[in-house]
Amino acid sequence: MALETEHKRLDPATVEAGIRAVLDEPRRGAYFIAERGGEPAGTLMLTYEWSDWRNGDWWWIQSVYVAPASRRQGCYAALYRHVHEAAKATPRVCGLRLYVEHNNAGAQRTYESLGMVDAGYRMYEAAIPRD
Repeated sequence: MALETEHKRLDPATVEAGIRAVLDEPRRGAYFIAERGGEPAGTLMLTYEWSDWRNGDWWWIQSVYVAPASRRQGCYAALYRHVHEAAKATPRVCGLRLYVEHNNAGAQRTYESLGMVDAGYRMYEAAIPRD
């Protein structure tokens, strides 16, 4: 998924350990999987960010992936609607956020069609290399 959208190669062992960390420690996040015909069709992960400004949690949508055969068929929309309804039903959740590559116009259209808006922020990072 990272290679397709961000042109980044990920270490499979690191990714597997990261997934296990979320599954083993639910405070870190949660995964949601959409199925078609009993087979995985799409996935997203939620993580949580406390906002002192809002006295609530932002739920961050991350690691979005929809299998090529399931794209443009409502798979992501179903995942998003499920998470959106869960957020509305959960006290102290102030909203949903995600980041998207600047040149991924297709994804941006999808998010906008579901009612999301460009929040006007740029993301910066300072990666810390680990061996």
